[in-house]
Amino acid sequence: MCTDCGCGHDPLHAGGAPRRMRIELDILAKNNRLASDNRAWLAERGIFALNLVSSPGSGKTTLLTETIRQLDDTLVYVIEGDQQTDNDAQRIREAGAPAVQINTGKGCHLDAHMVGQALQSLNPSPSSLLLIENVGNLVCPASFDLGEAHKVVILSVTEGEDKPIKYPDMFAAADLMLLNKVDLLPYLDFDVDACIDYARRVNPNIQVLQVSARKGDGMDAWLDWLIKGMNRCQLASERDENSD
Repeated sequence: MCTDCGCGHDPLHAGGAPRRMRIELDILAKNNRLASDNRAWLAERGIFALNLVSSPGSGKTTLLTETIRQLDDTLVYVIEGDQQTDNDAQRIREAGAPAVQINTGKGCHLDAHMVGQALQSLNPSPSSLLLIENVGNLVCPASFDLGEAHKVVILSVTEGEDKPIKYPDMFAAADLMLLNKVDLLPYLDFDVDACIDYARRVNPNIQVLQVSARKGDGMDAWLDWLIKGMNRCQLASERDENSD
């Protein structure tokens, strides 16, 4: 097992690279098949699913709880990923959304099998919003499709503005970057323009929203993005149903 992240990959050692590559390809191929099953299950029900990824301390859970509170007339379900404890799932339930906790132990990311099992337990209603809070990590979750419609990467201004070029795979895989905690900008030496430029060097098509979950800055734009995504997902499901 990888001693750096505990993801189950074989360590690189003399003569071991081909075996490691073969194992990793097998793991990803199996994961992608299960992710396709999840995606079909969600699409059939018109459920808009997002995979929220970030490093620890970015404010993901606070953003989720505020999103749930402000979408008070919307059906929102949450899958929580952490190595240990169900603290975040409890916070989500207190905010008003059903939540299932996945504890990965030494694992550094969620995978499609875990999410598929959680979906059966959570059983989200048709035309709802599903938010998957991945384990705090900007490396391994980039490689694992969960069946989501979009990856959303959350970067707080308390981190370095060069995170997008330090962890390019994650920002390349994401469709949206939420730059969080912008209410702290007056107290920090953080270059917003440079951060956005770095993100678009890695991924020219990435959308960027600046938000503060605690103060409310930018939340209307984020909620509008979510509602538009839900509407598109529901319309696609209705078209598929009518075509049958």
